[in-house]
Amino acid sequence: MGGIVSGERGLDGGRVEVVSVRSLVKTYGDRTVLGGVDFGVESGIVFGLLGPNGAGKSTLLETVAGLRRPTSGSVRVLGFDPRRDRKEVTRLVSVQPQSASVFGFLTVLETLRLYASFHEDHRGVQQTIEQVGLVEQEQVQARNLSGGQLRRLLVGVALIGRPRLVILDEPSAGLDPEARQQLLGIIRSLKADGTTVVFSTHDMTEATQICDRVVIIAEGQIRADGSPSRLIEDAGGTSTLHFDVVTSDALERTQALLDPESLSWVKNTEGFHISYTTTDPDHALEVLTSDHQIRGRRYRIEHLTLEDFYLSIVRESRTEHEKAATEHEKAATRA
Repeated sequence: MGGIVSGERGLDGGRVEVVSVRSLVKTYGDRTVLGGVDFGVESGIVFGLLGPNGAGKSTLLETVAGLRRPTSGSVRVLGFDPRRDRKEVTRLVSVQPQSASVFGFLTVLETLRLYASFHEDHRGVQQTIEQVGLVEQEQVQARNLSGGQLRRLLVGVALIGRPRLVILDEPSAGLDPEARQQLLGIIRSLKADGTTVVFSTHDMTEATQICDRVVIIAEGQIRADGSPSRLIEDAGGTSTLHFDVVTSDALERTQALLDPESLSWVKNTEGFHISYTTTDPDHALEVLTSDHQIRGRRYRIEHLTLEDFYLSIVRESRTEHEKAATEHEKAATRA
């Protein structure tokens, strides 16, 4: 059976691979949801799974958790097969699926005491209540909690058994900004404790803030894999410098100093609004502000974001998928 159940580092001192997915395929009839997915997740990181609705994120997480059987390929979690080795995986891994729920008539305190009783080694109930920020609600029944409070209780349920790996499927969906930030704080504290966190999200700002690494999945395939900053850098790392000038002479001077092919402008009631795309906005800003003939105003740098990169990847994947489908239809018609 095997497994990695002690320590967080391999024999060479490097981080162990907590999740290992190789050539994973999942089909339902003639529909392929996952088409040969490969990735690994190292211990002690926050790993984000990004993708549009229907991309296969939930299926992938549920397969890693052992809730679905792969059509082909292999999945290992801490060295165990999540389907065959249920006892070991259940002891080491906590999962919060999208449809997670608790008994509505139990209070926060009673709920966490109940789930703590399922584990031989568990966190302190009061410690967990404090960690998820529900001290003032510990005597409140679950059915009377707000959406954000209930989500934090569900995270508490996931944490109570001292898991080595926590899997969260869109944990911040539907939360208001304050509740979302509280949830992100919990995830950061998990990482600080050495717990590996794998979660899916549609919020690119959220992923940028807390993920050490993200994978973008679209049309059942992994399309990008890396840290948010590295993905943005590899995409070109361009930024757009926006500013205003008053006179046409200032516009002409700007065109002379900057690459005209990367510059665009529109006339407005106050003069001209200029946008300049560059990999070095600081240098462009220095050039412009050093020239007293330009007298630019309202300078603003707009950096390429993870959302920009994500949208380009998803659009490209959709175009490729639609093209392949069209070619398949043409081939079938010819046959």
